[in-house]
Amino acid sequence: MEIIHGSEDNFDNLINDGFVLVDFYADWCGPCRMLATQLEALNNERCETKIVKINVDDSQGLAKKYGIMSIPALMLFKDGKLIDNKLGYMSKELIANWIEENK
Repeated sequence: MEIIHGSEDNFDNLINDGFVLVDFYADWCGPCRMLATQLEALNNERCETKIVKINVDDSQGLAKKYGIMSIPALMLFKDGKLIDNKLGYMSKELIANWIEENK
């Protein structure tokens, strides 16, 4: 499954079904770029978890709604409900373990 770049317009539909990992990021953010490589590697190994990226500069309403004050910010949704969140850079292994803990 490819990583999806979401927006305020399609966010609710993207998180509505199954486990979804949302990455709130910005193009200018160094740790966000480092995390992106980890998410790509994770995506290549874990096709059952949908990954959605939300650019906070383009989707300020979503960032405000979810209280994003620092990036990168990861949020894990199950069937549209927020079940957990993490801030900052994480390795692929830590992200995979975090997802498994919340299943």
